[in-house]
Amino acid sequence: MKLGIIGLPNSGKTTLFNVLTGRHVQTGTFTPADAEPNIGIVKVPDERLDKLAEMFRPKKVTPATVEYIDIAGLRREGGVKGELGKELLFHIRNVDALIHVVRTFRNDKVPPAGGDINPERDISTVNLELTLSDLDIVEKRMERVEINIKKKGEKEGIAELQLLTKLKQNLEAGIPIRQLELSEDEKKLIKGFQFLTAKPMLIVLNIGEEELKFPERYRDLKEKYQSLGIPVIELCAEIESQISQLGDKETEKAFMEDLGIKESGLTRLIRVSYELLGLISFLTAGKEEVRAWTIRKGTKAQQAAGVIHSDMEKGFIRAEVVSYEDLIKSGSLAAARNKGLLRLEGKDYIVQDGDVIEIRFNV
Repeated sequence: MKLGIIGLPNSGKTTLFNVLTGRHVQTGTFTPADAEPNIGIVKVPDERLDKLAEMFRPKKVTPATVEYIDIAGLRREGGVKGELGKELLFHIRNVDALIHVVRTFRNDKVPPAGGDINPERDISTVNLELTLSDLDIVEKRMERVEINIKKKGEKEGIAELQLLTKLKQNLEAGIPIRQLELSEDEKKLIKGFQFLTAKPMLIVLNIGEEELKFPERYRDLKEKYQSLGIPVIELCAEIESQISQLGDKETEKAFMEDLGIKESGLTRLIRVSYELLGLISFLTAGKEEVRAWTIRKGTKAQQAAGVIHSDMEKGFIRAEVVSYEDLIKSGSLAAARNKGLLRLEGKDYIVQDGDVIEIRFNV
């Protein structure tokens, strides 16, 4: 899973990236538009792996991972609309979803990009740039398709032109592609363009420490975007940075309790990202390794086996499955089997989040 972190300068994007990845990328400095993005791999927190590790005592534990791509703060050169992120946005066309970091914290030493703190305006500014970027691609493609239809008589281009016209009209009206009802054939036609407004988006309000006491402060903003299918979460990147440096779970827990934080903002961010993309994790466990594997909801057992290894998918015979909860309650695989909680499932079984699976296959 690849997630692109975007936002205006001084929004706290890179601070969040550093906390997520354990990197130490410099923050608060001007980054040129042609700069390469920061990239980091993050292990997905999953307490289930810790419990399984206690049970199986494996040689290694391998969590699922997420790749984060942090591009430089979007800025408009010379005040020209559409030029704000032309080069920068190129770097995030291959990501699965966008994380838009929006500043609400106050810090006199770090002036906000827009001159004052205005999250609604900042969200609209970035959304406009994503829209203009897609509109530019649509218009250029329409020109090519129209030429091919006129010169070469390519009738198959008519359907594409009709779709592009539909996209253009909606983008000009400020409606992102993710909100449009498209048929499967239409989705296939535009898949290769990697439109930015077609990607799922999550808004992260980067709040100040003093705002932790007012969880309802941005309720209207949250409701507005959540009604459009864009989840909104709050976290304080500066506090998360402090938590990440404590290095001890008990100390972290006490620190969070003092601040009234029930769950790490980073854990919540990753969880919501999974939900946004329709992802779940199934688990494998044994003496060699305990591991989490990421799949989409609705994935069948045979395809899930292919995530582990292609040979397992080709030679799939059956899957031995027990839910994580049943396994923990039983205390061991043998006990779960004796209780009839370990099931044999065929290739069409829909894998559930937290299933502990052993694949039987023959190649």
